[in-house]
Amino acid sequence: MSLRRIYAMNKRYFYTLVHSYDRLSDMFYWPIMDILIWGLTGIYFARLSTNPEETTTVLLTGLIFWIITWRTQYEVTVNLLTEMWDKNLVNLFSSPLKMSEWISSVMIYGGVKMLASLIFSAAIAFILYGYDFFRFGWWIIPFAINLCITGWAIGFTVASLIIRYGQKVQTMAWTGAYIIVPFSAIYYPAAILPSWAIEISKIIPASYVFEAMREHIKTGAVSFEKIAIGFALSVTYLLLSIMLFTWAFRKSKQKGLGRLI
Repeated sequence: MSLRRIYAMNKRYFYTLVHSYDRLSDMFYWPIMDILIWGLTGIYFARLSTNPEETTTVLLTGLIFWIITWRTQYEVTVNLLTEMWDKNLVNLFSSPLKMSEWISSVMIYGGVKMLASLIFSAAIAFILYGYDFFRFGWWIIPFAINLCITGWAIGFTVASLIIRYGQKVQTMAWTGAYIIVPFSAIYYPAAILPSWAIEISKIIPASYVFEAMREHIKTGAVSFEKIAIGFALSVTYLLLSIMLFTWAFRKSKQKGLGRLI
């Protein structure tokens, strides 16, 4: 694995970012709008609640943490689509670039952009509502790592479909992560879900993170068991998703990558 080639791919995607208003709006505009709308919604519901501060905190915290999963998933899938849109897919994988290097590059790039979006969103929430995201202290690290790995797992799963079936399924790049949202218990406890949905939520890594998040907000403590289960699930899914993606890539390569662009 060549660090130079990984750096080169990250540099390519960075140049695409700074010259694309679409990418910049995805990174900054939508987080601002989400925090503005959900923050005001939280304030309204807080007035109807017996615990107003907790209501607003749960909504804003859930939203900011969800950005981690969405951002890392988005960067894997959309950067693959970028190569297709630019008709560069064949050129890219005809070069000495290895699949492991491309995978590493989009994971690193997504992680860096996720961190930038996270800090930016936390700053906006503080400016608009005086909300201190960093009140979680060092617990932010295991929460973020869990959600980041989950996002990568979703990203490579969706990328497998895209590399196998082409641009006709490209809408999954924007909608794929939202399939798990109802079962992730981002804004509400998993216990309020129907019994069948609760069973599904038990295999969703993000649900353990958001349950632990609410536990910290209410009690100041966090269940290490929840973090461990979420981490085990997310790592398992990531490994399986990368295996699926490499398999789908080989199958697609046999049929010819040119058919995808």
